[in-house]
Amino acid sequence: MKKVYVRVTSDFDATGYMQPKSIVWTNGKIFPIESIRDFRPAESVGNFRSDCYTVVVGGQERHLFFEKVDPLFTGRIGRWYVEVPS
Repeated sequence: MKKVYVRVTSDFDATGYMQPKSIVWTNGKIFPIESIRDFRPAESVGNFRSDCYTVVVGGQERHLFFEKVDPLFTGRIGRWYVEVPS
């Protein structure tokens, strides 16, 4: 599997919970997220911690990852990716 970094629109509630709303693919196509089925910490890749959201897009379950960046980079909190077959 390889990582494909994508743009994601998301909302934050009053408690700070981040809820992804749609995935913008590399070609600009927008995929609305119909629901979030699960959220949990994911295995670390390199020095980065990740969270895994199990989301429903087009009626199918997919995994959407939020990779948290190094705390030394204060202007960025992380970036989103999906895994696709190599």
